[in-house]
Amino acid sequence: MEIQNYKNHRKFYPPHHFIYLPLLLLLEVFGIYKVFSDVENKLTWTLFSVVIFLILYLAIMTRQHYALGLQNRLVRLEFKQRYFEIFNKRSDEVEGKLSFSQIAALRFAYDDEFKNLLNKALEENLSGDQIKKSIRNWRPDQHRI
Repeated sequence: MEIQNYKNHRKFYPPHHFIYLPLLLLLEVFGIYKVFSDVENKLTWTLFSVVIFLILYLAIMTRQHYALGLQNRLVRLEFKQRYFEIFNKRSDEVEGKLSFSQIAALRFAYDDEFKNLLNKALEENLSGDQIKKSIRNWRPDQHRI
């Protein structure tokens, strides 16, 4: 397995990203093409295009909404647990000062870097992307969807 880092940490679900969504996109393009080329059935092809667009939109949004909503809760919970293990105190005050993007980025840092990056994030208000780029020893997250 390839070592995870900033450049390759995003994941794809091939049946969804490379088959289902491209197929829906092709059907949408085909439907729009037919709206303008088949004047006799313009209303039918317009309806076809609208239905395909709605299916495409729902396929993207529903999958992302549920999966990412749950994962975001787990990332926050992981942050709370990790903060408690490192500092032996609750993270409520610190967590309230961080954006989710910052919390999510910190999970890629090992404990020694975590402390420094957390302090920098609080003092300098580093963005999540800046935190990720600052990590020298990347701690992989192979379970993110």
